[in-house]
Amino acid sequence: MAVNIDEDTEFNDALRKHGIIPAREPTPPSPSPPPSPTFSDLLNDFTPSELREISEDAPDDETERMIAAYRRQRIADEKTLDKRSRFGRVYPIGRDDYTREVTEASKIDEEGDEKEEGTAVICFLYKDGIPRSDRAFQHVKTLAARYPRSKFVSIVGDKCIPNLPDSRIPMFIVYKKGDIRNQVVAWGADRERRIEEALLIVTGALHPPERRAPEDRQKESSSDEEDLDSSSHVRSTATSTNGRKKKNVRGKDNDSDSEFDFDL
Repeated sequence: MAVNIDEDTEFNDALRKHGIIPAREPTPPSPSPPPSPTFSDLLNDFTPSELREISEDAPDDETERMIAAYRRQRIADEKTLDKRSRFGRVYPIGRDDYTREVTEASKIDEEGDEKEEGTAVICFLYKDGIPRSDRAFQHVKTLAARYPRSKFVSIVGDKCIPNLPDSRIPMFIVYKKGDIRNQVVAWGADRERRIEEALLIVTGALHPPERRAPEDRQKESSSDEEDLDSSSHVRSTATSTNGRKKKNVRGKDNDSDSEFDFDL
């Protein structure tokens, strides 16, 4: 009679003891159950108007107070977010605007920013008629709407940097606190590619997505609109610099007589 070595029997135990059959594989431990959701987790997906309705149907006064307190905090957080969402589109600029709209704008702190981190300004240098530049411009418009806490500006490449070769287009220059934090040259020159939002987030050019999605705002009732501004929110990031040999190009802003440097 054939022996099933996988069976858990006294006979098989004796065979294993004498090394006639291999030892049984240990039984894998059962996975730990997921943690129970917290009170905040349960309320997280509801809008303030829905939270108000839920609090009215709460089984007791204590639960009603907890839901009401959570709702008030949510509204306060949304107000703070709305105040920080100052942009939301791409602002075209000229060379004479550069210092004011880019360098100086990046030094302005957000309301309530105790760390005084300044504003991320992403300057997009483009040229019409270059396919990779045209594609990147569409992506930039999407990012600007998704991340309204960051300022996106656009300028024709050779209007910003004289004699900028088309091979360097499109180009991204990220500023914060008056300094260049990152540069991306000739984006998409090697292959068609989308702007990688995660990379821009890592460099501090974009803030990580907030908890609420844009569609949540559309659910708010008119009574909640008195508490919350109904501007849409969007967030994001992007890029890798290429390793070509760099040369320094120095420009000058005609309005302020201040100079700015670029690595190309």
